[in-house]
Amino acid sequence: MSAYQNHPVKSHSLFTDFDIQLFKSGKHYRLYQKLGAHMTEFEGVRGVYFAVWAPSAERVEVLGSFNNWQGQPLNVRWDESGIWEGFVAGIEKGATYKYKIYPSQGGAPLEKGDPYALLWEVPPKTASVVWDLDYQWNDQDWMDNRHKTNNLDSPTSVYEIHLGSWKRHAGSGHSFSYLELAEDLVSYVKEMGYTHVELMPVMEHPFFGSWGYQVTGYYAPSARYGTPQDFMYLVDRFHQAGIGVILDWVPSHFPNDPHGLAEFDGSHLYEHADPKKGFHPDWNSYIFNYGRNEVRAFLISNAAFWLDYYHADGLRVDAVASMLYLDYSRGEGQWIPNEYGGRENNEAISLLKEMNTEAYGSFSGVQTIAEESTAWPGVSRPVETGGLGFGMKWMMGWMHDSLEYFKKDPIYRQFHQNDITFSLVYGFSENFMLPLSHDEVVHGKGALLDRMPGDEWQRFANYRLLFGYMYTHPGTKLMFMGAEFAQASEWDHDQQLQWHLKQYPVHEGVSNFIKDLNKLYRTEPALYEKSFDPEGFEWIDMGDSKNSILVYIRKGKDETENLLIVANFTPAAHDVYQVGIYGADEWEEIFNSNHSNYGGTGTHGNQRVSKNKQPQHGKEESVFLRVPPLSVIVLKGNK
Repeated sequence: MSAYQNHPVKSHSLFTDFDIQLFKSGKHYRLYQKLGAHMTEFEGVRGVYFAVWAPSAERVEVLGSFNNWQGQPLNVRWDESGIWEGFVAGIEKGATYKYKIYPSQGGAPLEKGDPYALLWEVPPKTASVVWDLDYQWNDQDWMDNRHKTNNLDSPTSVYEIHLGSWKRHAGSGHSFSYLELAEDLVSYVKEMGYTHVELMPVMEHPFFGSWGYQVTGYYAPSARYGTPQDFMYLVDRFHQAGIGVILDWVPSHFPNDPHGLAEFDGSHLYEHADPKKGFHPDWNSYIFNYGRNEVRAFLISNAAFWLDYYHADGLRVDAVASMLYLDYSRGEGQWIPNEYGGRENNEAISLLKEMNTEAYGSFSGVQTIAEESTAWPGVSRPVETGGLGFGMKWMMGWMHDSLEYFKKDPIYRQFHQNDITFSLVYGFSENFMLPLSHDEVVHGKGALLDRMPGDEWQRFANYRLLFGYMYTHPGTKLMFMGAEFAQASEWDHDQQLQWHLKQYPVHEGVSNFIKDLNKLYRTEPALYEKSFDPEGFEWIDMGDSKNSILVYIRKGKDETENLLIVANFTPAAHDVYQVGIYGADEWEEIFNSNHSNYGGTGTHGNQRVSKNKQPQHGKEESVFLRVPPLSVIVLKGNK
């Protein structure tokens, strides 16, 4: 008896007429409940229901480990939806499968993985795997209350992680699994005081060196590190530790691997047919056809999927600028204007608005964050007021200007004061997140520590100063793994972080500093309650370019919680430095990046000063401070 006779395909459907209507109109946001491989029961028999969208196929077969990879034809629906489906009895969890698609325009049949597969084989193998998402979550307290802790007036300090290279096993060099990370990584992030993690794409990707940004399995966490349930356990453990989980999401492009989405049914199904709109020259990858309703439903369902089944607390959307502009990275004659003759990709814009509306409308307490590098207006403004609807936007200008400034020898910084202050000119035009991400430590850029000038002491003092300035600047925070102990070389995805550096006092000092900086940020409302409100920030003095010193106040909802910050960007210490002030009569230093526990000199610290009647900086009263070299100090008024 043949395998086909053992496992006959039977007519069965999870789709209702309303599902089909929603799908064809691009409004079905839970397609993962219908398309793909679903273990179910039909006519009293257990098996798997398969459903795949392939409208240009003449014939579609499912083949796998359950039928010796001999194709069994699926049934096409007669509602012009382009969906092929069928129930195959006797298939167990863990079976591998692919679809064999015969294009209607002729040519060789294609063997494709399932776009909605819940699990794939470990690369370089390319088959999809029959699986379920059964899991008993233990994060109900977090889910019930995250709207309080994951909102825009709460602290957000993000640790960006590439799971495959955070830590590796000695000897074998193998990456830690999801389960191992649930033990080591969660406790480490908790100890260091971060409020959130951002995971570089966990979705299945064939090429490890893409860091996850070339996705083939949009609905599956990478099998390199374990099963879907293992990944759920990792998220669960983060939540139980009070840490939010943000996932990188990549709707901007996908790779051309033959088992993936490209030319899926012999036609340009998911991508634009015209390479001027459908192929990305920078990344040698395909661009989704954002104007095709079924593709829109695929993407919005995918965003919802990770928020739904994996309890993600947010999505950081990659390469938004490449989606917004039709001429992104293209020269004259290499792009097609929109219907109004402009460069705006109106189809992608409406997709992003629709995705954000669905995310915020259906999932309480989540955030979406845009990596967007241009001056596009309203990225983090509500859709109903004309914005794109994101909760936050990466502040790429701050990152670029700050790193350029810090590269300069302090003697020349007096001529570049505007570089370090310019971000506050536009700092409240969006809800900004300040990123020092993986992009700043790859492709020959070196480690962040390499940008810091001077001898060893000055380099580490500058390094602490950079992060002290970052944490006292308005906006939420993100740093890439390794920055918390001053990784000394460029990030290598094939190696673990340089954990051995922590045995050296200068690196351990940075670790102590970041830990205390996170604590300061979490416990001082003035640093986060009004991060996106101009009323939360006030310059006292931005003009002392001669000394390269900045003085400013951060404010929370309670003015008695105000903080006074003094940042000195040169190695020159000041035993007496007058600062105009108002409010409390007495100010006490609560943080000093020059503390000896951080590797600083330990001088000029632990000060408590009283306000006097001498005017300064346009204020009627002032205080006299000791300002240490290359440092940030934070003072708080006593009530």
